[in-house]
Amino acid sequence: MAKSSRQSDLGPLQQRLGYQFHNPQLLLQALTHKSYAKENNERLEFVGDAVLGYLVGSMLYRKYPQVQEDALSLMRAELVRGQTLAILARELDLAPLLRLGSGELKSGGRQRDSILANAVEAVIGATHEDGGIQPCVGLVDMLYAERIENLDAESLKDAKTQLQELLQGQGLELPVYEIQDITGADHQRQYCVSCSVAALNKSASASASSRRGAEKAAAQLVLAQVRSEGADHE
Repeated sequence: MAKSSRQSDLGPLQQRLGYQFHNPQLLLQALTHKSYAKENNERLEFVGDAVLGYLVGSMLYRKYPQVQEDALSLMRAELVRGQTLAILARELDLAPLLRLGSGELKSGGRQRDSILANAVEAVIGATHEDGGIQPCVGLVDMLYAERIENLDAESLKDAKTQLQELLQGQGLELPVYEIQDITGADHQRQYCVSCSVAALNKSASASASSRRGAEKAAAQLVLAQVRSEGADHE
């Protein structure tokens, strides 16, 4: 089992971050989960979340001058979502340095995406509180330089949005979603939802653990039908 990090262990991480902390205790706090100590990384995570959203938004604004606000928002959401942040945490090798309580350690907390994602935001917050915005600019640029290239806002839209826009573009009525069935105990609900487009005589059903998830899955199936038929007619 990996040992909890100490200030003396943080040299290599600071090299990976490209920033040397004036107060290494801030970086140590950024790696401290609430299960480990009362003085943990939640407040730094709060700062880091705001700083990251601002800097990624600014990067996208400069990189994609022709892209409109709604598409920029989708692109930013993709870049700062938990799954992306967890990948960044693994690239920075944060997991072995995390300070977790015994319960989190036993349950595999070092590999939990939510904990890793929060740690990345906390590290960015700690960098800001230690050195201001400028070192954060360098850090975020380093983390996102490749990821920000060739983003396609259209592909980031969920299936419900894509289907709606496709139908609106053809002057057709919007799809109708109906719950077909709800099964399972309260904590294991499964929703079966149908998506129907009467004007095109298309429909499909799908199941998921939430109504919204089932709607998206059903919309994806109908979208595939519509696009397949369109391709056949080309």
